[in-house]
Order: sequence, then C-alpha cells, then structure tokens
Amino acid sequence: MTWMCGCYGLVLLVLGVMGQKLPTRDEGLFQMQIRDKALFHDSSVLPDGAEISGYLFRDSPKRYYFVVEEDNTPLLVTVTPCDAPLEWRLMLQELPEDRSGEGSGEPEPLEQQKQQITANEGTELFTYKGNDVESFISTSSPSGLYQLEIISTEKDSNFKIYSTTTPESDQPYPELPYDPRVDVTALGHTTVTLAWKPTPTGSIMGQPIQYCVVINKEHNFKSLCAAEAKMSLDDAFMIAPKPGRDFSPFDFVHFGFVPSENDFKDRSLTTNRALSNKMSRTYIPKPKVADIQKICIGNKNIFTVTDLKPDTQYYFDVFAVNTGTNMSTAYVGTFARTKEEAKQKTVELKDGKVTDVFIKRKGSKFLRFAPVSSHQRVTLFVHACLDAVQVQVRRDGKLVLSQNVEGVRQFQLRGKPKAKYLIRLRGSRKGASTLKVLASTRAGGKQPFPALPEDTRIKAFDKLRTCSSVTVAWLGTQERNKYCVYRREVSESYGEEHRRREQNQCSGPESRRKSEKVLCKYFHSANLQKAVTTETITGLEEGKSYLLDVYVVGHSGHSVKYQSKLVKTRKYC
Repeated sequence: MTWMCGCYGLVLLVLGVMGQKLPTRDEGLFQMQIRDKALFHDSSVLPDGAEISGYLFRDSPKRYYFVVEEDNTPLLVTVTPCDAPLEWRLMLQELPEDRSGEGSGEPEPLEQQKQQITANEGTELFTYKGNDVESFISTSSPSGLYQLEIISTEKDSNFKIYSTTTPESDQPYPELPYDPRVDVTALGHTTVTLAWKPTPTGSIMGQPIQYCVVINKEHNFKSLCAAEAKMSLDDAFMIAPKPGRDFSPFDFVHFGFVPSENDFKDRSLTTNRALSNKMSRTYIPKPKVADIQKICIGNKNIFTVTDLKPDTQYYFDVFAVNTGTNMSTAYVGTFARTKEEAKQKTVELKDGKVTDVFIKRKGSKFLRFAPVSSHQRVTLFVHACLDAVQVQVRRDGKLVLSQNVEGVRQFQLRGKPKAKYLIRLRGSRKGASTLKVLASTRAGGKQPFPALPEDTRIKAFDKLRTCSSVTVAWLGTQERNKYCVYRREVSESYGEEHRRREQNQCSGPESRRKSEKVLCKYFHSANLQKAVTTETITGLEEGKSYLLDVYVVGHSGHSVKYQSKLVKTRKYC
C-alpha cells in the first residue's frame, strides 16, 4: 500500500498551536472548545479527549497529527470504522531540537520544516487493517510528533477517532460488564425478547447511560456508527460535505486544485461539482428502511422487539451510549429466528448433508430420515455444540437408540429395506441447545466431522510457565487433522463459569480475530498411546490471564473446539 503525501501546512499548525498539544490540556479551554464542533472540522490536529468524525474517499488517505511534549506520557488512540474496513498506522517522529513549544523565536520557513519532518519517515508504532474498533494504548509514550495515517481501500467511508493523554480519568466509552453478550430470553412468531447485563458505567459510576437496540436481517454490527451508516439515506455517502467545513483546503489537492487563501472561496462551486461526480461514481443503493431499525430505550436492560416477520432470522445488537459524551460501546450481538406461524413440522434430513438444529430450553425437535434406496446400515453423526442433549431414534416405530450426547458422537444403526427413521432431540434444562446432525447410508469415504479423542481437555504444565509463555498439550487421534490454537487475554475475574458460557464447540476459527491466532499444524499418530502433542505459546505478558482454545478441523471443513483452558503467566521471574 502506497500512502499519499499528507498536508505539510497542517504540521506547521501542530508545531505552533499550544492549545492542541496533548499532554498539557487546559481543562477550561478544552471544555469550551469541544462545544464548538466546527473548531475541529477543518483541522487535521487531533484534540485531546474528544472524539472527531471524518470521511474518506476510497484510496485517498488522510493524515492527522498531534504533539506530545513530555516523555512518559500516557496515550490512547482509538479508531472506529463505520462503513468499511480501514487501514491505519501510527507513526512517531522526533520534534526539531530548537522547537520546544515555549520559544518565542520566529517560525522557520515552511520548506525548511517540510525537510525536517520528511527527512526521517519516523518510527511505526502500530498498524491495523479491518473493521473492528481498535486502539493503540501506551502507559508511557515518548515526546515527539505523532502522525496517524488512515485509508479506506474498499469504498468511501465514515470513521471516528478518539485520542487522549488521560485515559484513566477520561473513560468516555461505557464499560462492558463481565458478560457482554446479548441473550435471547423469549422467542415468538413476531417477537423476540432480549436481555443483557447493565454497564458498570451507569450502574456503579453513575454516568448518564442509555441503551440503543439495532435490528436487521443481514449481520451484526461492531459499532453504532456502522449501524447508523447503514441506516443513512445513501449507504455510500451519508451527507455531502460542504467545502471549507468538512474538508481542509489541502483535501482539494486530490481533485486537481491548488489551494490558496485568495481563491479558495471562489472554487467552492467547482469543488462541489467534483464532489458530486465522486459521489455518483461510488453510489450504492440504500437499504430498505424496514430492513434495519434503531430503537433507543433509556436505561432498561430488557427489551422486547415487536412487529417481526414469522420464520425469519434477525440480528440484534445493543449499544451502551454515554449521553454526556455521545460515545458508545457495542455489546456482543446475537441472532435468532422467529417461530413459524404454522405448527412446527418434522425436519427432513438429506442423505450425507449436515443440518443445523436449534432447540429452545427444555424443548424438543423431531428429524425424519427416509433413505431412497435399500441400505445395510445408517451412520448418524450428532454434534452437540453446547450442553448435553438426549437423542432417541426409532426405526419404523421401534426404539433402536436412546443416549445423552456431549460433543461429537457417531452411531451405527442396522439398516432395513424401505425403513424410515424418526429422530427426537431433547434440549438441556440449562439453556438453549445448538446441534449439527448428519445421517448417511454411504459406506466408507471421509467423515464430515473430525475424529476426537475421548478426552478433549487441554493440559497446562505449571512448572514450564514463565512470565511470557505457557506450555500446553492435548490428545490427538490416528486420523491426520489440522489443529489451530487461539489465545485471548481475559480479566483477573474471569473464571470457570465464564468459560462454560463461551464453550460453544460449533463456533469455529472463522469466528475469531486474526490477532488471537497462535498457529495451525497437522498432527496424528498410528499409536494412540503416543497421540499427544505439545506447544509452547510465547509472546505473553507477565502476570496476565489467557483463555486458550484448540480447534480440530475435519476434511470437509467442519471444526470442533476442545475444552477451553484458562492459564496465567508468572508475575515474577
């Protein structure tokens, strides 16, 4: 990726404006400045402790700057993509030695400052590519000129940036509770009831909080601005920016204009036409209004969504919004399918095809398998993703199988000419159940689910723990499969109850962040007594807790997760 040149005049602004230097914030001046949102519209200077909104044309990068004058300064920079994945990086350049911010000498010529800034490209501190809300945080940052470069390579896009040198005291984003998931507590033909844990920012810290619920039929959103962008009148361009307000003069270089103080106002009309042409080239039809809704409900943490369509899958997201700062945090969204209007029918299984099954708490589901040809046996695979389920199979009315199933189980049933099989699945008393079921009359061939050992626990070796690594082992089988290891840092209060809630064996590696991936490798052993493998996971932080997951991936792509393991590095070495 080639990053275009930034706005050097703005660097001069950064070096010369004392009120915008991050570590020396005048709180009274700051409160006055942030009330006037237009103050930052034209500027590529990042304000300390305030969130700004921006807009990117595709493949046209922007640069933002700020100065840290003192060493050992805390620093937090958060970038929120709204419409599309973004690429951004944070660079550090040393300040010129004769510019301390306190001097009273004459400013250096602009060309000389350009040479000073561009002579050394600087140190790259952080890079990210994706559509997650991502942050750079440092408890002790050196002084210097910080430069944030940001670009959208997919389409024109909105975004938000927040930066502060007082992250411990500011806390503008609402904090998520220990369990950030949105739960579906009741399901009807046209209604879905949602519940979630309240944010500590409102219940404990007393901040003004309201919750906003977003409902749509396509996918979950990772930020509120992403949902609002989808709801806008034009998905490609929310509001056409006005020249001189949403763009600095330097942005018009990309449209073929050379800005100057005398003729900038005269070019407004021409620039508007250029903007209109840009918009027409990237226009994407807006979604239907009925396809996405946002409802803000105050500080309640239980809400029933009404007027939904029967037998339709919906995605639900909840956002905690600090009404004082208008900044928000996303809970872990969920999805659910409303009930059918007619009486529930028996699900027909197709020979050799995997079927996803959802069973509500204490509920039951009936499946029917009717092979079209004569067969000697039927192989039944049942993958219980969460808690154990009860499986009963009747062949032509006669009970031939009744067992409780955890994880992946394979059953061999004796066949019979023109036989029909009725499978009853009974859910858990603890909560809803999700399963994958496959029935097949085909002998031999590769199995859809990977083979598993009887013990799917991950063992950690306490004596091999260090301040930056842990060593773990798990069992394999005689079948050569791919194993992928993932790690995630968790809080000190994270315990077995949290781990059990997240133990969805059907949730595969595709649901994980790329940054959480440790490695993937193939492994098997002809001797089951030796079918064990070890791995040392490095690059961890001292005294931190991590949740480790191992996924085994079968030949057809179906994966099964081993039991998660909670580990902690040593604090002193």
